[in-house]
Amino acid sequence: MRIVVAEDLYLLRDGLVHLLEAHGHQVVAAVGDKPSTLRALAEHRPDVAVIDVRMPPTFTDDGLQAALEARRERPGLAVLVLSQHIEQLYARELLADGLGGVGYLLKDRVFEAEQFVEAVERVGRGGTSLDPAVVSKILGAGSTSPLDALTDRERDIIALMAEGLSNQAIAQRLYLSEGSISKYTTSIFTKLGITPDDNSNRRVLAVLAFLGAA
Repeated sequence: MRIVVAEDLYLLRDGLVHLLEAHGHQVVAAVGDKPSTLRALAEHRPDVAVIDVRMPPTFTDDGLQAALEARRERPGLAVLVLSQHIEQLYARELLADGLGGVGYLLKDRVFEAEQFVEAVERVGRGGTSLDPAVVSKILGAGSTSPLDALTDRERDIIALMAEGLSNQAIAQRLYLSEGSISKYTTSIFTKLGITPDDNSNRRVLAVLAFLGAA
């Protein structure tokens, strides 16, 4: 995959470049601020953008805003956002267009090289990848309608869905058949009122409902 890396800390940026290239990907640009990020995304049109939330010039949410702007200009652009802290709002904003191709990870996950690269590749294929810490926080905060309608098993499945796991991977994690997981996901979509729609990704919509629970 062709990747743009946007991270203001040089050592981490350089480390990300080497890690991704070591796994067979091509880093077409490595930049350190919002204006450079937007220029790189427009010029190179990468398969995936890996972007730090906090970057110059304001060191607030410049990276997130760059990602959102880029996705408005190029709907469906795959973006994996890195953050120092858990902030569910960031994930909700990225997923709001319902197109998928979005990930939100804590920076600590970078040091789990295989998992990080897997998340980049999953997002590049149009999937989602939310940090397990974000999912745990949501589960720990309790739920409000419509998630109250889900059974404990269905909540387990939608949590794993939020992390980006496929039905096959969820089946392996929960020691169930893939057919059972398919039935559970259909039930989840029904209970959340998510009907088949060629213009929407039902898994993304389900994850959005999950994110809105806390």
